[in-house]
Amino acid sequence: MKNNALATSSSSRRTFLKQTGGAIAGASLAGAMASRVHAAGDDTIKIALVGCGGRGTGAAANALATQGPTKLVAMADVFDFRLTGSRDRLAKPYGRQVDVPKDRQFLGMDAYRKAIDAVGPGGVVVLATPPAFRPLHVEYAVEKGCHVFMEKSFAVDAPGLRRVMAAGKQAESKNLKIGTGLMSRHCRPLIEAVQRIHDGAIGEIISAWAYRLTFPAELTPRREGTSELAHQIRNFNCFPWLSGSFFLDWLVHSLDVACWAKNAWPVSAQGQGGREVRNVPDQMFDHYAVEYTFADGTRMMGECRQMANCFNLRSVPVHGTRGSAVLGEKFQKPAIYRGYQPSRDQLVWRFRGKASNCYQVEHDELFDAIRNDKPYNETERSAKACMTGLLGRMAAFSGQQITWDEAMASKVELAPGLDQMTMDSPPPVVPDANGQYPIATPGVTKVL
Repeated sequence: MKNNALATSSSSRRTFLKQTGGAIAGASLAGAMASRVHAAGDDTIKIALVGCGGRGTGAAANALATQGPTKLVAMADVFDFRLTGSRDRLAKPYGRQVDVPKDRQFLGMDAYRKAIDAVGPGGVVVLATPPAFRPLHVEYAVEKGCHVFMEKSFAVDAPGLRRVMAAGKQAESKNLKIGTGLMSRHCRPLIEAVQRIHDGAIGEIISAWAYRLTFPAELTPRREGTSELAHQIRNFNCFPWLSGSFFLDWLVHSLDVACWAKNAWPVSAQGQGGREVRNVPDQMFDHYAVEYTFADGTRMMGECRQMANCFNLRSVPVHGTRGSAVLGEKFQKPAIYRGYQPSRDQLVWRFRGKASNCYQVEHDELFDAIRNDKPYNETERSAKACMTGLLGRMAAFSGQQITWDEAMASKVELAPGLDQMTMDSPPPVVPDANGQYPIATPGVTKVL
């Protein structure tokens, strides 16, 4: 029997880390190999983990907990302590399912290639590095005939996102399956709530809000002897070239839920952001407020804040012509109201069924599609959610109103030459003589 301890012990991979003590050939040929990978009588699906931090360890645990035999056979990271920590945490509950000897533990910028080669065609590659690396990793996985689970977010700029979308199209032509880390789309309560909204429960949607008001991201001090590149990768949330900004990488779930409810993607955005209280040496804005416009003229607000001792909120309120709904990232108790006050006397419907572990469900559905050769490719939808976040960040960084089409066509790369980067390369941004990094300046910063 599978051990689901890592996969289901919490609703959040970050919570899991706290509980466990720390971060741990051609199209036809490839399609035939992918759909007949178990033809020889062994139906074990091999897994490679690329990116062994918290997200990767949690996703690997979910993959190992799916129905049918699975085995983790290769791991890749740029930090040895993360790889070994992740392997040890997975080995404790999953035992022989974790079969990663030293010669299949790969370190360095090219480690992803070695891990993907090791798992082979028909295997599953779990991609959970900082988002900047997602385009080149998914391209290589698809080229080698592997199925993919890729964590959000999926790129940090439009050129990278176009690469991801092209890889998704290539995967379809090869009959390869791709799942993505927008787990709210696999949350049973949200699925039911959004279906009710689409059926007219609150009328025509006229506005939506996507909130992520939370604690500040920590910056780990640079260790003695650590290169500037390694320091930034360890603190990827603090550098937009790696994370895409916390507006994208953290708010993307809520933006996706709001657009799902609206059943549309925005056509333009304008907004603002900056560093009001943050004083650590990195590139982060500590607040954003972005107004999106849909084709019908209705609006959506995306609001992010990372400040201590402030009001916190993670929610997606949606207003319609005949009522409202309260949704949210992996929300287990969505509700619909007859008016705009979310009070008990206005309640029309609330989900009262059993809570779902959407982190596990997204892997269950991906692996079921692989085993039973069902169509499964979440790339395009997930890329559009990513572009929604990119569009907002671009508007806030530049101070300009930007259309969806302009953003999608942008040629600005945050990390040009990433494909050739090694651990000895200088990062795309470096500190000045005072240890300070360049910060985006609205009205000056170019994003198109």
